[in-house]
This record gives sequence, structure tokens and C-alpha cells, in this order.
Amino acid sequence: MPPPAPDAAFFAIGDIHGRDDLLARLLDKIAHAQSTGPIICVGDYIDRGEDSAGVLRRLMALGPGITCLMGNHEDMLIRFLDMPAENGARWLRNGGLQTMASFGIGNVTESSSADELTDARDRLRAAMGEPLERWLRALPTRWQSGNVAVVHAGADPALPLDVQTPETLIWGHPDFAKRARADGIWIVHGHTMVDDPVAVAGRISIDTGAYATGRLTAAHVAADGLRFLQA
Repeated sequence: MPPPAPDAAFFAIGDIHGRDDLLARLLDKIAHAQSTGPIICVGDYIDRGEDSAGVLRRLMALGPGITCLMGNHEDMLIRFLDMPAENGARWLRNGGLQTMASFGIGNVTESSSADELTDARDRLRAAMGEPLERWLRALPTRWQSGNVAVVHAGADPALPLDVQTPETLIWGHPDFAKRARADGIWIVHGHTMVDDPVAVAGRISIDTGAYATGRLTAAHVAADGLRFLQA
């Protein structure tokens, strides 16, 4: 496996999950780092932590200064917005309740009726505002520089990146952690929590469980090496 060789150095930030306090600190560390480069976020900005609304608003306000990818938790939120009765229980059970609360939406649980879930969806949509919803729906599923790609969950090691389905990139693939790619592409990803960030067999894993551990990780990927920053 050749070493990571992006066209230019960049930072990738792992799963944030509602920890706006850690995100603010990590962005400050990146701003004061000796290295520069674009910032890519791997997704899962919401759920589980207490300030998903703050995370989304901060990221959206950064505009073109940052590239934010779609995570499976954003996918669940969008599915809830589209079909609340069908998708509400699953999302709320996986951290959606905390996201709703961060937008000031209460009186809803995973056992709420279809009408109650639809009402909660309407209240959430109003609290979010149309620009934020439009921003969420437009999130891309991958970013690449040189032989390094950034996705949320993983990729099918048997297929080129440009033919991967959004479902695979957002939700993962059963062979991703078992087989190395044969095309020399490194994959920076979150989704699967690790005790410490690690680069092995073409995978750079940076989800250190910010909501549970209080550690949010960024990788600085450059042709002359890989290093990790944490807040």
C-alpha cells in the first residue's frame, strides 16, 4: 500500500455528534496549527450530544471555508423530515431526541403517534429554517485529493470510489474493515468508534466518540506525513 499522498494537505474532522463546544475548540486549534489546508468533516454532526443545533449552525456559517459530508445521522434526520411517521421512531431512538431538544422541540418520544410525529416534524422544520434544511440535503457523500478519499462510514473495497452507492458511503460496507483496497486509495472515515485515531491497511479512522469520551479528533493528512489533533 503506498503512503497517503494528497494533492495538497488537508484536515479531516471526525464525528461531532452535538458537541459544539469541542468543535469550537478543535477549529481554534486548526486555525493556530502550523499547517494549513482545507477542512473536511466526515458527517454525524447531530444526535446524542446536547447541542446539535449549535453544531449545524456553526458549520453552515463557515460556508465555503469547510466541506461537510453526509453522515448516517443526517440521513436519518432527512428521512424523518420526509416521512416522520415511518422514520421517526428509529431516528429518535438513535439520538434524535437530543437533536430535537437542541432546537427547542419537546413533547415527542419514539412511541409518539403518527400525528404527533408529523407535528414534531413541522415544529422542527420551522425551528431549523429553510436555509439549514437545504444545506443538509445538499451535503456530498465523498471528497478526494490524490490517493486519499474522505467519506462518512466506509466503502466497498472491491469497487472504484466513483461507482459506490451513497448508501454504502453513508452507512458502510461489511467488507470495509476486513479487506484492504487494491487501488492504493486511502479512506479517511468516521462512523465506527475507536479508542484512538489510527491509520492501518488503507483506513484512517477518526471517530473517537466525542459525545461519550469528550475527545473530538482531526487528522492532518499531507504528503509528508499524517498527524492527529484533538480537543
